[in-house]
Amino acid sequence: MDLRAKRIRELFGYARTLTREQGAGVMLRRAAGFLGRRLLPKRGRYWPGKQALAAQRAADTSAFPLISILTPLYNTPPAYLKAFLDSVQAQTCPRWQLVLADASDADHAAVGALAQARAAADGRILYKKIDNGGIAANTNAAAALAAGDYLALADHDDVLAPHAVYCLGQTLQTTGADFVYSDEALFRKSPKAAHVAHFKPDYAPEYLESCNYICHLAAFKKELFERVGGERPECDGAQDHDLFLRLIDEMQKADPNAAPVHIPQVLYYWRVHAASTSGGTGAKPYVVQAMLRAVDDHLQAAGKAAHAETGRFAGTCHVVADAPAEGYGRVSILIPNKDHIADLEKCLHSLYAKTFYEDIEVIVIENNSTGKATFDYYRELPKRYERCRVVTYKGAFNFSRINNFGRRYATGKYLLLLNNDVEVQNGDWLDQMLGTLSVSGAGVCGAMLWYPDGTVQHAGIITGLGGYAGHSHKYHTRGGSGYMFRLATVQDLSAVTAACMLVRASVYDAVGGFDEAFTVAYNDVDFCLRVRAAGWKVVWTPWAELTHYESKSRGLDDADPAKKARADAERARLYEKHGREAILHDPYYNPSLSLDYEDFRESSDLRRLKTVCD
Repeated sequence: MDLRAKRIRELFGYARTLTREQGAGVMLRRAAGFLGRRLLPKRGRYWPGKQALAAQRAADTSAFPLISILTPLYNTPPAYLKAFLDSVQAQTCPRWQLVLADASDADHAAVGALAQARAAADGRILYKKIDNGGIAANTNAAAALAAGDYLALADHDDVLAPHAVYCLGQTLQTTGADFVYSDEALFRKSPKAAHVAHFKPDYAPEYLESCNYICHLAAFKKELFERVGGERPECDGAQDHDLFLRLIDEMQKADPNAAPVHIPQVLYYWRVHAASTSGGTGAKPYVVQAMLRAVDDHLQAAGKAAHAETGRFAGTCHVVADAPAEGYGRVSILIPNKDHIADLEKCLHSLYAKTFYEDIEVIVIENNSTGKATFDYYRELPKRYERCRVVTYKGAFNFSRINNFGRRYATGKYLLLLNNDVEVQNGDWLDQMLGTLSVSGAGVCGAMLWYPDGTVQHAGIITGLGGYAGHSHKYHTRGGSGYMFRLATVQDLSAVTAACMLVRASVYDAVGGFDEAFTVAYNDVDFCLRVRAAGWKVVWTPWAELTHYESKSRGLDDADPAKKARADAERARLYEKHGREAILHDPYYNPSLSLDYEDFRESSDLRRLKTVCD
């Protein structure tokens, strides 16, 4: 079955399930949105509606904080500058100040003339001619003139959404946040014809270390900016990334749980042209080195034993742990098995032949095998593989109970839950998982799992996909960076699959292991959500790669009445334990992305995309 046929089959299966569980009305609304996304024009897709903007203009925003927008100017094309100035002056909320620090050279006097004319006509615009000290120094010069309690960063060639200041101000007033950021969209000619949006997750610290996903639009307290010393000229090219890391570090000195607040609205339009970083960091090669310095300094300030290396794609980096000389401690690898000794042998051989990390033990958990060859194979395992043994679980299949049983025999500081149909690809896979767990301080770490044909089987779990949970970027082809580099960067997630899950043994025990009421499905999702509720992070790394021989064409549980009843009960339990709304709103996903697909496509609900802060 080819990929297109597979997806069509899954789509019809999902429609049947959605109709049964949430009614025909919900299914039809989803179908209408699906067709709308394909038939309606994209123009205006990321532009707010006139009615909402009119309501904002009529609202009393006098209690909103004053936001000073810092914009260094340097040889700006007049048409670009005019569009930017127009977008600021068209804001639905008047609680803004625009500070223009002009470092343009003598051949670009038109920049200053245009800016000065606007400043003369609008007292909220402040213009000053400065010597060019680079982007960070020029931004600092603008900040020194700012009168607002909050500062926002905007580039001279971009455009603000008309409701940007309103949404920032409302969020800052209601939350008292030190730092907020929004979604953004890219455009070439007109922001009303923006061609793609960056729909971001809520604060994700490991992801932010790997790339500056926050970017535009960001606003933060002026006092906080001054406390960290403003932007650093030595990080020009990645000065905003560096600033964001230092702002958050400073916030967390007083409160370790402090985090920037995410506004899931497109409030900024990033112009794509030859000299812009929106066209790719290849336009400014020095960005990568500045980013590595910024992340290295952040790691050092945070006391993390790690350093930054160049990532797989420009604009990304890889935080590599400095492994302790004595190692991380023993890893107990738990592998449930019933017959299928060819799969198990492939798995074990790859573990012992390829894995660089040596302090491991393997516990094969026998569950109701029937073949004589299986038990003959078991008897030979301890002779062939060091620190490998078989323990016998008796009882009907229950994935959670089997792993909880196997954990009793584990002596390691870490547990690695591993399916028997998984094969190691890169020798440092376990070092990468252990290092990621160590540097992040997380309780659980997942790995990149590939189908044998080179497409993604697992790159983390997003809750809410399909109504319950799904795999990030499933079926994505090898070699791509994924949505906003999410296939190529270490990141925070709500859950990862137990097909290859590294967990601290102490954390496993603290949350009571796996919930045995989840016999087949969602046990890993439930476990990770409980780990997060207990205060631990869940992370995933693309630098640990394994092949998962799970079939792409497994039968649906709904096809068998007994399996269907079990699946329905497990779905219901997931909602009961964690709440339907919490499951459907994964903080590491975005409400403007589809819950019907696993490829990060935009939601089919065009109305939701056009909503604004209210």
